[in-house]
Amino acid sequence: MKKLELLAATALTLFLATPAMAQDASTQTDATAEQNDEDSATIVVTATKRETTLLDTPIAVTVTNRETIERAQIRDLIDLQTVVPSLRVSQLQSSANTNFIIRGFGNGANNAGIEPSVGVFIDGVYRSRSAAQIADLPNLQRVEVLRGPQSTLFGKNASAGIISIVTARPSFEFGGNVEASYGNYNAIVAKASVTGPLSKTVAFSLGANYNTRDGYVRDVALNRDVNNRNRYGVRGQLLFEPNSDFSVRLIGDYDKIDENCCAVVNVINGPTGAIIGALGGNLDRANPFSYRIYNNILSSNKIENYGGSGEINFTLSDALNITSITAYRKVKSNTDQDSDFTSADLVGHNAQQLDIGTFTQELRLASDFDGPVNFLLGGFYFDERIRQANQINFGASFRPYGDQLIRGASGNALNVVLLENTFGALEGAPTRYQNAFFRRGDGLNEAYRLNDRSFSLFGTVDFEVTDRLTLTGGLNYTDDRKTFSTNVVSTDVFAGINFDAPQYAPFRNQLLFQGGLAQLVGGALGLGRSATSAEITAFASNPATNPTFVAISAGAQANANANQNNPAANPLAGLRALQFLPPFFNVPNPIEPGLTHDDNLSYTLRAAYKATDNLNFYVTYATGFKASSVNLSRDSRPTAADLTRIRSANLQTVNLTSGSRFAGPEQAKVYEAGIKGQFRQFAFNAAVFKQTIEGFQSNVFTGTGFSLLNAEKESVFGVELDASLTPVKALNFTFALTYLDPKYDSFANGGAIGPATASGGLGVIPTNLTGTRPAGIPEFTVTTGVNYSQDLSEGLSLLLHSDFDHASNVRIAEGAVTTKREINLLNLSAGLQFSNGLELMVWGRNVTNDQYLSTIFSSVAQAGSISGYPSMPRTYGVTGRFKF
Repeated sequence: MKKLELLAATALTLFLATPAMAQDASTQTDATAEQNDEDSATIVVTATKRETTLLDTPIAVTVTNRETIERAQIRDLIDLQTVVPSLRVSQLQSSANTNFIIRGFGNGANNAGIEPSVGVFIDGVYRSRSAAQIADLPNLQRVEVLRGPQSTLFGKNASAGIISIVTARPSFEFGGNVEASYGNYNAIVAKASVTGPLSKTVAFSLGANYNTRDGYVRDVALNRDVNNRNRYGVRGQLLFEPNSDFSVRLIGDYDKIDENCCAVVNVINGPTGAIIGALGGNLDRANPFSYRIYNNILSSNKIENYGGSGEINFTLSDALNITSITAYRKVKSNTDQDSDFTSADLVGHNAQQLDIGTFTQELRLASDFDGPVNFLLGGFYFDERIRQANQINFGASFRPYGDQLIRGASGNALNVVLLENTFGALEGAPTRYQNAFFRRGDGLNEAYRLNDRSFSLFGTVDFEVTDRLTLTGGLNYTDDRKTFSTNVVSTDVFAGINFDAPQYAPFRNQLLFQGGLAQLVGGALGLGRSATSAEITAFASNPATNPTFVAISAGAQANANANQNNPAANPLAGLRALQFLPPFFNVPNPIEPGLTHDDNLSYTLRAAYKATDNLNFYVTYATGFKASSVNLSRDSRPTAADLTRIRSANLQTVNLTSGSRFAGPEQAKVYEAGIKGQFRQFAFNAAVFKQTIEGFQSNVFTGTGFSLLNAEKESVFGVELDASLTPVKALNFTFALTYLDPKYDSFANGGAIGPATASGGLGVIPTNLTGTRPAGIPEFTVTTGVNYSQDLSEGLSLLLHSDFDHASNVRIAEGAVTTKREINLLNLSAGLQFSNGLELMVWGRNVTNDQYLSTIFSSVAQAGSISGYPSMPRTYGVTGRFKF
C-alpha cells in the first residue's frame, strides 16, 4: 500500500503540474533559458560519453554544478550527499576510506581487495580505490551521479552506479580564481587555479589546494585533538589543440594526507569495561557524542595519491570521433590505529602499509550522423597491482587482561599461569610456555598480494524511429582475472594451542571430573547450581552423605574417562573465543589456487520518447556486472567446502575455521521508467525502478578485519523525484526525494552483530538474513535547497543559500543490536558578490549540530561492547573568493 500511495502521489503531482508547465513553455525563449543559471536545459551531461542536455539524457542522473558546490561549501565527495539524496557517503576507519552507496547498493570500506560497486571517474579516469577518490579537487566544474547499472557506458565495475567528476579544461583566455576560508576548529581552506594560453595551440592550467583543521574529538588520555584535517594537493594540465578536429589533454596531480583519523567511541559498554578500568584503562562509557575518547597511541594516516593521464580526441570526419584516455595512478598509504579504542594498552598497534598501482586504457569511437542511427564503441583495459602489509600485536596490558578473561570464562578455575604450566608439563617441556600467552609484541605479521587484469568491450546504438522516439541498445563484455596470495604468520602462542590434542587428555579429564562432581553434588544438595569446593569437602566429610559422595565421585570419574577425548564435551572449549589470532592458513595451497576468473555479457535496452520539446519519457531494462572481490584481511579463511578438503588432506593449521577468501561476482539488473520535464520556471525528473543484485558482495567490518560474503540476492524498489522551481529570476527552490524499500531476497549465511556468544560477547556471527531489510538504507531521503540572488546596487549582489538533508530512521547494523540512525543536516550560507569577481561569504554546515552514528561494530576483544563512529559536529566560517 505504501508503494502504491507513493506512486499515486508522485503521478498526481506531475499530472497537476504538467498543464501549467506546458502553458509556461509556450512563451519560453532561448534567451530566457540562457539567462537562468538554474535552468537545467543549459546543464550539459557527459557521463554518457556524449555531450547532451540533462533533459535529453534518458538516464537517472543528478548534476551538481560549480555554483552549488561553492555556495553549499562542499569540500569533497563526503559532503556531496547533502545535495544528492540517492547517494550516501561515509568515511570509516581511516582518512583513506570512503564508501559510496547509490540506491542502497555499495561496498568497499577499507578492504583493499574490494572494488566498489559504485564507480568513481575523474575526468574520465577510473579511480579504483577510495584513497584515490577523496582529494579536494581544485576548479571543479560539475559532478554527475548516474544511478543504476552503467556497464555499457563504462568499462569497469558499474553495477550500482557512477560518480563522474569533471574539472575545467585549460582555457585559451587568461583567468583563474583564488579562494580562502577560515572556520571553527581553526579550519583553513585555500584553493587557487590559473589558466591561459602558452601559444595559439597550447593552453595550461595549474591548481593547488590546502586544507587543515584541528580535530573535533578530544583524546583525554593523550591530551590531543583527533579527527583533524591536514591535506594538500597540486594539479596541472596542458591542452594542445591545433585545430577543432584534434586535441591532446595531459593531466598530472599529486595530493598528500597526514591526519589523525578516525575517532571511535563506545556505544555499548560490556562487562569487559570493568576489567579495563581495573587495569588502569579508561573509555567514555556509552557516551558516543561527548567527543571524548581515551587511546594510548594516536591513529595516524599518511597517504600519497598521484598520477597522470592523457586524453586524445580526434575527429576522423564530420561524423566520427575517436577518444583515447590513458592513465596511471599510484596510492601509498600508511596507517596505524589503537584498535581497542581504550587507554589500556591492549592492542599495541594495528598498522597497515598499502601500495596500489593502477594502469587504465580506454578507447572509444563515437558517431554523430545526421541520419537515424548513431553509435558508441569502446574498449577498456585495467591492470592493477596491490601490495599490502599489516601488523597487529598485543600491548603491555593484554596479558593481565587475558588472564581476567580466562578467569571469567572458567568461573575462576583457570588462569594464564596455570594454563602455561599445565600445557608445558603435559608436552614434556614445563618451561615452554612460561610468560608466553598474550605476550607483549606477539600477534600477526601479514603480507598480501593481488594482481588484477581485465578488459571490456562495450558499445551502444541509438536508433531514431521518429524525431520523437529513440531506441537504444547496448552491450558490454568483461573478462576479469585476479591472482592473490597471502603470507601471514601468527605469533599468538595461546591461539596456537589445540585444546583437543591427545597430550592434554589428562587435563581435560581432571576438569571434566571436577566440573561433573561440582554439578552432581550441587544437585544432591538441592542448590540449583554447582557446589563450591567448600561445599564438596563438607559433603564428602559428612558420614551421612559420604556414601552418596563416593557414588557421585565414581560417576563423575566415569563420565570424565568417557569424554576426555570428545571434542563436543571439551571443558576448554569456552576458551576458544579467547584464541584471538590463530595460525593462518595461507593461500595459494594445494586446495586453493588463489585465483579468480570471471566473464560476463551485460546489456541495456531503452526507449525514450520526447513527447514535447519540454517532456521526455523513457523506460529502461539494464544489467550490470562486477567481478569477484578478494578479502585482503586477517579474516580471510577457506570456504566450508574447501575446509573439508583441507582436513581430508590433513593440511589444516590449528584452530582453522571456515569463512571466505573472496566473494563471487555481482550481477545487477534494473527495470526503470522515468519522466523528465524542463520548462521556463520549473524542471523535474522522476523515476520508478526495481533493482536487484545477485551475489551482492557484503563486506562487514569486524573491528580488525572484514567478513566478505555474497548475498544470494538483494533487491530494492524505489521512487526518485527531484524538482527545481524558479518563480522569479532571483529565487530558486530545489527538492529531491528518494524512497527505497530494500530486501534480502536470499542471504542464508549473512553476517550480523548478534546476541551474546559463548564467551559473553557480541560479534559478527552467521545469521540467516533472508527476508529482512538490509541495515543502513533509509526508507526516505529528502534534500531541499533555496538559492536567492538579488542585486543590491550596481556591481553588488546578495547571495543566500540553504540546503537540508534528511534521512529517515534506520537500523545501523544487521543483528540483535538495535542502534538506529536518523540524519537531519541543515547548511546555510550568505554572501556578497561584486562585479569585479570578488565574493565574500559566511557559512555553516550542520548548523543545528545534528548527531548520529555512521556505523557500529563489535569492540575488539571486548565481550559485549559495541563501538561506533560519531558524526561531525557543527562547523562554520567565512570564505573569500576572487575570480579573474
